[in-house]
Amino acid sequence: MEIQQLYSKDYDQIFRLSQFAFQYKLTEEALIKKKEEADRHIIWGWMDKERLAAKLHLIPLSVYINGKTFKMGGISSVSTWPEYRRNGMVKQLLSHALNHMKENGQMVSYLHPFSVPFYRKFGWEIAFNEKHYTIPTEKLQRNWEADGYVRRVEADIELLHPIYSEFALKFNGMLTRDKKWWEQRILTEDELVAVCYNTNDEADGYMIYTVKDNLLQVEELVYNSLNSWKLLLEFIANHDSMAKEVKMTVSENDNLPLLVNEPRFKQENAPYFMARIVDVLAFLKEFPFEQVPGTSLVIHVEDIFLPENGGFYWINQMNGNTRVSHQHDNSTEMVDISCTVQQLAALLFGYKRPLEFYRAGLIQGNDETMVHLEKLIPDRQTFFSDFF
Repeated sequence: MEIQQLYSKDYDQIFRLSQFAFQYKLTEEALIKKKEEADRHIIWGWMDKERLAAKLHLIPLSVYINGKTFKMGGISSVSTWPEYRRNGMVKQLLSHALNHMKENGQMVSYLHPFSVPFYRKFGWEIAFNEKHYTIPTEKLQRNWEADGYVRRVEADIELLHPIYSEFALKFNGMLTRDKKWWEQRILTEDELVAVCYNTNDEADGYMIYTVKDNLLQVEELVYNSLNSWKLLLEFIANHDSMAKEVKMTVSENDNLPLLVNEPRFKQENAPYFMARIVDVLAFLKEFPFEQVPGTSLVIHVEDIFLPENGGFYWINQMNGNTRVSHQHDNSTEMVDISCTVQQLAALLFGYKRPLEFYRAGLIQGNDETMVHLEKLIPDRQTFFSDFF
């Protein structure tokens, strides 16, 4: 048995396993679309001679973190036939994928877990939550006092992409979408698109949605001003004759309950995607830390699955420059903070603040070093509105 890269000639085996493992059935048309999407994937299979035993898809993508673009490797469709399970194949495929990512400058990796504890063993950590709303349409009825207008439009990537990109930069972790991603993953024939315009006729927000069976389902809500947010909410409320409820998924820090007269509607926070730092030294060197003059911190990082990431990291700031160096072993050095690679990802992505981890007993240090680390890490909400 060995790991091999798979290609289009292997798609029948690949999607036969996917449909079995994830319990869905593709129509002929849907299968063609799946194969087109897979053309951008790097797929590895654990092969028993010519037979596919297990597989993993790696999707080369990029994301925004504190306004900066980082290459990201998306792990997807990890699956094994039952007769081959519990033989360490997924572990080997993950190791293979991480080494490939490191060689290709993909400093971070995302995945949607079937089991959080399982992927924590390999260095991933929850980095994104979602907030789910179920709102009676009547609770959105009010004078929104918004200036401008909303129009339903045909799906237009050139119109929507700049609005999305401006919105995405406000969060940590959002995808830098390309045209293919829009075409294959975002815009479908079954969904409607509405765009809001300000008084200067400038597009400033949009909504992708469906209306069916008295439910308005918001697939994506994007806005770049309070006014555009209100315009879209007013537009949603105007569907009261055909939708009794509205469902939407928003960022964890969304403040819609502050805007409505009756905020007592169903609101649920749920863990979503996990993230991992693939190359800790490279990521720290590129990470846009806040400038805190006189910074000198030593962080000890443990990474059981990729031991080369472990060790001591010196972060020093002087004259507006941040220098990061790494040493695997220096037992005599005073350590300011100790954490795992999982916790480091959650901290640097902004999913949780250092003091939150510290007060929960999950990272080691003291009050002074935690306050210092708080100042170093920009305070920006994580959000991931896509799926793979």
